[in-house]
Amino acid sequence: MEITAFYDEIAHCNKCGFCQVACPIFRSTGHESGVARGRLALLRGIIEGRLDWTDNLQGPLFDCLLCGACTANCFPAIPTSDLVIRARAQYLERVGRKPVHRLLFEQLLPHPSRLHMAARAVALTKKTGLSSLARALGLLRIFGRDFASAEGIVETFPLKELRDKIRPGIYEGSGKDHTVGYFIGCGVDIVQQETGAATLQLLRKTARQVHVLDNCCCGLPAWSYGDLQIARKLAQKNLQALASDRLDVIVTDCSSCASFLKKYPVLFAEDDRQEAAAKTFSAKIRDMVEWLDDVADPLPASEAPIRVTYHDPCHAVRGQGIVKQPREMLKKLPGIDYVELPEADWCCGGAGAYALSQYDLYRQVLDRKIANLKKTGADVIATSCPACIIHLSYGVRKHGLTTRVCHLSEIINR
Repeated sequence: MEITAFYDEIAHCNKCGFCQVACPIFRSTGHESGVARGRLALLRGIIEGRLDWTDNLQGPLFDCLLCGACTANCFPAIPTSDLVIRARAQYLERVGRKPVHRLLFEQLLPHPSRLHMAARAVALTKKTGLSSLARALGLLRIFGRDFASAEGIVETFPLKELRDKIRPGIYEGSGKDHTVGYFIGCGVDIVQQETGAATLQLLRKTARQVHVLDNCCCGLPAWSYGDLQIARKLAQKNLQALASDRLDVIVTDCSSCASFLKKYPVLFAEDDRQEAAAKTFSAKIRDMVEWLDDVADPLPASEAPIRVTYHDPCHAVRGQGIVKQPREMLKKLPGIDYVELPEADWCCGGAGAYALSQYDLYRQVLDRKIANLKKTGADVIATSCPACIIHLSYGVRKHGLTTRVCHLSEIINR
């Protein structure tokens, strides 16, 4: 569907400028093209024929973090992030896709075995120091201007993925009720494996039976970039593989995955028979935070209290409306001194692969988050998104902090 179909929504922008206060990119650059009001004005200009689809639109369209803060601060609640995604899709059709994104979205994400092979190759280059050598020689520039700077965000990769240790299948639990499906996201599978292990233990403690699902990528990276066709293809693959009436709920410990899995019906037309399957599937999706809020009991106190704060992933706080649950859980846990993080719902700058093409902007947004973390004096900063964990960990290292970054599952399962 072309952007012209959304003209009425775009025209609702009254140019009040309240989005400026909430936008991390505008607060970093001060450029009108980097805030919702400016982006909507550009889209309106395209629809009205005053602007053409050229590569000059790449910056305004792809600088957006898609964090949704503008909509939360907008009186008519214009869904700017969704409109930007639709505009990105049309931009890719008119101007073209980059080879690196074709490789990722078409050749790797739909095929977990290929993605695992690529991850192992990256792990080996980091372990042997080849990645540092390639960066020093400037060989990484072939992947983009900022790729060399962003390559160091993930310090190390495990040599094997989580699915090599936790195979898809049925795991008996000690809970009295519920048959739960565990959807393992790419970030947990490849990088944040401690999170996955803790999540599975918690699910087995709280459910009668846990089915570790044989899923592929949820499709969010492709959707965010504007490659809606690949996002739909990934959704179809998951719907075919995971359709089961035996599952009461499907839980994931990635708030980004959870948010997008709940949106699967929007990928299909109303007359498409797969839309009904997508609605049934998405109704079963639970963010791990939601699941723990419903069923988990506090664990015994640790010997020494630790100070803990919490970062709201954008896909949790605005994508799913999850705000109170994680805080209430942390406050209930004995041995934890909870302190609120200033601007807790401010984006950490990750936004998927944003840093690979916008490293300088990414660092400005991340540095603001870490400056607020310093004010808390926290020993631990918890969150519910593997991507946020990766980027917060990078910020902590860059600023020389000793704060531990971890998933909420790890704290509760400690």
